[in-house]
Amino acid sequence: MIIDKDLILRVAKNARLNLSEKEIKRFEEDFRDVLDCFSVLDKVDVSDVDITLHPLNLKNTVRKDEIKASLTLDEVFKNSKRKDNFFVGPKSL
Repeated sequence: MIIDKDLILRVAKNARLNLSEKEIKRFEEDFRDVLDCFSVLDKVDVSDVDITLHPLNLKNTVRKDEIKASLTLDEVFKNSKRKDNFFVGPKSL
């Protein structure tokens, strides 16, 4: 990837940053250093490593869906001003 002034300006625009020329030059160097560090990972042989989607091998992490007693409509709406079996929220527009 080519790290140049245009890339830094695009990233700065996306992040809504106003950078000075000095900061742009500094970020160019910093971006190159970061990408150089990550380029070391390209050299690692991972051909015999299994694909992992999660760091821990978890199975059935959700609870069983069991039917339980719930509130009646009267209990749900007892503190409500309206009793039409629905809640009314503030207008959004």
